[in-house]
Amino acid sequence: MSSWTRAPLAALAVCLLLLAGAAGCGSGGARGHGKGGSATPVGKLLDHTDEAGRRYREVGRKSAPEVGVEVQPDAGGSWDVRLTVRRFRFSPAGTAARAVAGRGLAHLLVDGRLVCRLRTPEYHLAARLVPRGTHHITARLYADDGTVWAVEGRPVQSTADITASEPGPDPTGSAGHAASGRPGA
Repeated sequence: MSSWTRAPLAALAVCLLLLAGAAGCGSGGARGHGKGGSATPVGKLLDHTDEAGRRYREVGRKSAPEVGVEVQPDAGGSWDVRLTVRRFRFSPAGTAARAVAGRGLAHLLVDGRLVCRLRTPEYHLAARLVPRGTHHITARLYADDGTVWAVEGRPVQSTADITASEPGPDPTGSAGHAASGRPGA
């Protein structure tokens, strides 16, 4: 064979190998590889559970996600909640129900009651959910499989205490006191 004939055949062979290799990548087959995840299990499942019976998923402190919560009153008596996360990404709706390191959603709780599941770092909390008095606003991180991210047997969460007061002649126009929570609080 001449070198002119061998070069196209070699190029064709390389292309076929590349196509065959690419067909096996990201297929989500028996190895557990797939969109957005790894084949190895993430963390260790503990016997501890949250209020709804969801198991804790223990991860090392160095790789654990973190969350902070800040709550600000708005002029209408409602509250603006903003989460700050580290080593964590919010998963979009429809994500497969499996644990992937540093991914998932946040549950927002008011005085221990689930108010919503967040897939973004911001939420507008209605005034009716925060009646007059002092309240605990907690953001807790969950994996997409419903397990609670945990470090040293404690859930990865942050709590801010806020005080809602009756609307009145407040010169600032705010309906309460803003608060920020630290991770683990």
